[in-house]
Amino acid sequence: MASYGGEERGCLNSLEYRLFFKDDKGEYISPLHDIPMYADAHKNLFNMVVEVPRWTNAKMEIATKDPLNPIKQDVKKGKLRYVANVFPHKGYIWNYGAIPQTWEDPGHKDENTGCCGDNDPVDVCEIGSKVCSRGEVIQVKVLGTLALIDEGETDWKVIAINVEDPEAASYETIDDVRRLKPGYLEATVDWFRRYKVPDGKPENKFAFNGEYKDKEFAIDIIKSTHDCWKALIYKKKDGGEMNCTNATLSDSPFHCNQATAKTIVDVVPVCGPANPIPADVDKWFYYEKK
Repeated sequence: MASYGGEERGCLNSLEYRLFFKDDKGEYISPLHDIPMYADAHKNLFNMVVEVPRWTNAKMEIATKDPLNPIKQDVKKGKLRYVANVFPHKGYIWNYGAIPQTWEDPGHKDENTGCCGDNDPVDVCEIGSKVCSRGEVIQVKVLGTLALIDEGETDWKVIAINVEDPEAASYETIDDVRRLKPGYLEATVDWFRRYKVPDGKPENKFAFNGEYKDKEFAIDIIKSTHDCWKALIYKKKDGGEMNCTNATLSDSPFHCNQATAKTIVDVVPVCGPANPIPADVDKWFYYEKK
């Protein structure tokens, strides 16, 4: 099984912060394009890139528009973005991340939701007991999916569990989550419904009336977004601002060598001490549910 490392640049909790990825040979790679989608195709196990550890608030994400797609903190109106603690939730309530080599195509209307993709890789909510680290690449078992409609775009939220979790063998379906972690799936719907309300936006909507789809459905969605990604990376589809620079796909027109990759990384300042997190990030946000 491949192992991956990271190289931090800039200061954590700053606009300049970046987390670049390296393979087991120490060579720079893109976490979006160079890490395989499958950890084990025969067992339907997928790789997941952890962007946000559970209980944290900083909205870290794979930078889809930047070369080599490092993880960076999302910015809104020139300020670093932190998700609010909408009572009773604290930060993200799962390890949150993405499945590499997937793309929710904004030019493709999903037949299930009637909405186009959100121009990002497929998101994953990992429900295991371990709090993962930012940039960690874990192998997950897919259990089901939720179809968030975020500002008119399809935004799939795959529910999965780390295969190394002590209880992973007990989970095979979305019903197992409902049985063994009562309330977690309902809390997840509540979290996604309300997390943008503190920013002055309305509650989010869902396809299928907020009901979860099963494991087979979720895997089919992942496979279809992988097909969209292949069209993107081999320039059969215009990705707009999506940056497809990669270090391992030699037949892709976006392939780069390690010298070019190092130049991309070296543009970012070296890693320095972390900046303090603003005090108001820990505040609760209360409002009456509709």
